[in-house]
Amino acid sequence: MRTVIVNMKDYIFSDAVSKALRSDPSCDFNVLRASSSSELLNCVAQSDPFAVLMEVNEMPPYTFDERLKTVDLIKGNCPKCKVVFVVDENSEKGVAANVREAKKAGIIDQFIYGSVSADYLIALTDTL
Repeated sequence: MRTVIVNMKDYIFSDAVSKALRSDPSCDFNVLRASSSSELLNCVAQSDPFAVLMEVNEMPPYTFDERLKTVDLIKGNCPKCKVVFVVDENSEKGVAANVREAKKAGIIDQFIYGSVSADYLIALTDTL
């Protein structure tokens, strides 16, 4: 079973993402939710996750720069962990551009837009 940690500001969105990842029995994900950056880092240290899905937006502590610091801490503790940024491409256009550049530069493993379907989210996470 592969552990995926979901760290998002919006509890409803986080819950929907978590349920979507659990819904496909062929993927066999153990999904944990972390409500803060410190809780996220504790979960990483305790569970050696396959992937971390982190929301990025313009509000602290979810800003692009703060998330990059968190990526460094995650990769330092768990180098094989895949990091995926989730961004709203409609309301966060500047952040979305930064996220795309981070992917191009190899800083993160993948990104997704908040508007993707649950099926796409599951397939993308499964193929990391």
